[in-house]
Amino acid sequence: MSAWSREEFEQKLREKGKYYHIYHPFHVAMNGGESSREQIHGWVANRFYYQVTIPIKDAAIMANCTERDVRREWVQRILDHDGVDGEEGGIEAWLRLGEAVGMTREQIVSHEQVLPGVRFACDAYLNFARRASWQEAACSSLTELFAPKIHQSRLDSWPTHYPWINAEGYQYFRKRLSEARRDVQHGLNITLDHFKTREQQEHALDILQFKLDVLWTMLDAMQLAYTYNEPPFHSCR
Repeated sequence: MSAWSREEFEQKLREKGKYYHIYHPFHVAMNGGESSREQIHGWVANRFYYQVTIPIKDAAIMANCTERDVRREWVQRILDHDGVDGEEGGIEAWLRLGEAVGMTREQIVSHEQVLPGVRFACDAYLNFARRASWQEAACSSLTELFAPKIHQSRLDSWPTHYPWINAEGYQYFRKRLSEARRDVQHGLNITLDHFKTREQQEHALDILQFKLDVLWTMLDAMQLAYTYNEPPFHSCR
């Protein structure tokens, strides 16, 4: 089989967007204003575990990367999440989202509400980034291709559907609108440049699907716990 052209390969990557977690029933309900406070709290608490995993994942990619120019650009992702002097990062912004929905920092930081399925999915993603080549791990970040849409949809719908949420909590979504677009171009260029043969290109699609599976599986666990009221081990009690 011949390799896809650069344009065809990019289109194949973008077509994976139909599996993005914005289409998961739990997320559809949340953006449609159908979620309860408990469900919003559960999502914020569990998603925080993913948020704190991201800069560690990015550090793992940098540790495996032998190209200085790539590291110099990739490091911005860590700074975006961890923050720098005088500027809060994404983790702090997420904690403020938690406060805006009525949770305490202690509740969120403790990870006491993190579901085993969410923990397992996030840890699997981190372990992949540690063990894969840096190009493969960079490819896995391409779910950011679809992220601006999900952030914009929250900014558009949540203030109307959930007026009880303090508007100051939406800063994380606003910041990621621009950051995700910048990051995805870097990750996309790495992927298009590195995966050249048809076999490599199909491998890249499998990697992206793996990351999509991670995000979808997180919501599967949340839906089971917060929609169907079947948290882990509920049948053992």
